[in-house]
Amino acid sequence: MDVYDYAMQMERDGENLYREAARSSAGKGLAAILTMLADAEVNHYNLFKSMKEHSAFRLPDNTLLKDVKNVFVKMKEEGGLEATGPSQIELYRKAQGIEKMSEDFYRETGSKVDDRAEHEAFLRVADEENKHFRIIQQMIDFVSRPEQWLEDAEWYHLEDY
Repeated sequence: MDVYDYAMQMERDGENLYREAARSSAGKGLAAILTMLADAEVNHYNLFKSMKEHSAFRLPDNTLLKDVKNVFVKMKEEGGLEATGPSQIELYRKAQGIEKMSEDFYRETGSKVDDRAEHEAFLRVADEENKHFRIIQQMIDFVSRPEQWLEDAEWYHLEDY
């Protein structure tokens, strides 16, 4: 399996995990975030597919953190403190593991690619996978202790770095 096939399979696995988690989510807010993460993985898949086919490629602008912040704000305004069980948190932790593994793979692969555009694409996707990891951590924190999470310093949880 070449590097592009491997990357595409990782992205497909991530998408499937997020869609499964969204279907089993107790609330609409968290399901919306999981669906956004799944859609981001589809964008990554399409990028790697274009790279494999030597087609022109462009990674779409990423508004995921802003969109996720909006969902959390809406959940706060609507009192959407969604309950979830240990199995859902376990699924989130599994997703974090996939995101970390993907990030590491893309950074390593990006450092070995000679083509400058592909090098930058791999590193940009690695950065996005890191953001996904952080978003999932916020979801875990939110469902584990929603009252405390909502009271923390005015939504600095999901700052762009």
